[in-house]
Amino acid sequence: MDQRIPPQNVEAEQAVLGAMMLEKDAVITALEKLRARDFYRDTHKIIFTAMERLYKNQQEVDIITLPEELRKMKKLDDVGGLEYILSLPNVVATAANLSYHANIVREKALSRDLISTCTELSVEAYSGEKGTEELMDQAEQKILKLADNQNKDSLVPIGQVVSTVVKQVEKLYENKAGLTGLPTGFRDFDRMTSGLQPSDLILIAARPSMGKTAFTLNIAQHVGVRLHKSVAFFSLEMSAEQLTQRMICQLAHVDSQKIRTGQIYSEDEWKNVWQACEKIYTAPIYIDDTPGISIAEMRSRARRHKAEHGLDLIIVDYLQLMQGRNSESRQQEISEISRSLKSLARELKVPLIALSQLSRGVESRQDKRPMLSDLRESGALEQDADVVSFLYREDYYDKETVDKNITEIIIAKHRNGPVGSVKLYFKNEFTLFMDLDTRQEERM
Repeated sequence: MDQRIPPQNVEAEQAVLGAMMLEKDAVITALEKLRARDFYRDTHKIIFTAMERLYKNQQEVDIITLPEELRKMKKLDDVGGLEYILSLPNVVATAANLSYHANIVREKALSRDLISTCTELSVEAYSGEKGTEELMDQAEQKILKLADNQNKDSLVPIGQVVSTVVKQVEKLYENKAGLTGLPTGFRDFDRMTSGLQPSDLILIAARPSMGKTAFTLNIAQHVGVRLHKSVAFFSLEMSAEQLTQRMICQLAHVDSQKIRTGQIYSEDEWKNVWQACEKIYTAPIYIDDTPGISIAEMRSRARRHKAEHGLDLIIVDYLQLMQGRNSESRQQEISEISRSLKSLARELKVPLIALSQLSRGVESRQDKRPMLSDLRESGALEQDADVVSFLYREDYYDKETVDKNITEIIIAKHRNGPVGSVKLYFKNEFTLFMDLDTRQEERM
């Protein structure tokens, strides 16, 4: 058994408690920076808790009120009696160095938490009850949680909030688009969603051959190439080469069949291809085409990617091909994947687009426009997603329709905004989506 004394600084703890008895402002500062559990000595945890109670009850913290509060808690003798309480203000002559002393206490507490976390992980690793992948994911989560807990939430003056809001309004006024999130490049879709919002899980679902991958590639191309923001594209269905070929087609406006076969005979087309390649080459778009990647692996790679390159958007194509932990049913597994994707979006504070297949039940209806009930295998998909959009093409089912090459984007759920639908023009040979009134223009 380890006999080493955990990291601690009793003198700094005493200095903090003593300063809190000298000045009211010191109490406020200490309560913002520290929690009772940050103190090493149990006696100091109790004293800090008593001070916190006094402050919450709008009472002064001094040599009279503090002992009385400890008596009410029946803890005065446990902390060393009146003599110890009266000795604390003598540790410091002033509260001027409170922040410095509080930071020492917090650092020591964080070191103890880190030791405790690593010990727990070591015990679990020795037990052999969990796989290496699960342990690695658990380790990352716990370490990141410790880092997030370094800063305590505090009350913010409303004047500071007003200043932040004014800056946001000014920024929106300047860009004229009124978007609060990441633009997709599709005007009407962005108007309804205000862009892709940080921490949102955006589900895009459709039956096969509706253009789910092409649609999200268009978004990735706009975000990565045009806006030069970082995109992580996890492709479980197509290879990185296939996705890149499609993106070249979109940017170059060259038939995808010509790209696949190399039958490009026009000099203008070759020029367009090379220009598209140059743009893609410098774009911060990263593709992971690991088949059947697990949610734990994806989470780990996304965290590392954000730390090393920054991250503005995650795309997953598509979630039914992902692996969760062993579950009793596929429904439970999909539910776990869905919750984990939402958790990842919140943790990294980026929008996450997840593609999903729809059930075959759509095909048996006369009206084949998708509904929320068509989501395959789990109602958790609808529950966890902030936005649920369906892709629907009338000409896929009715070859005689006048709506040729028109794709309807049905926003069936929008947690923080309106629902409805927008129509896009789909140029199949380029795998390119366009706003209806700009379909003759290049989106380069």
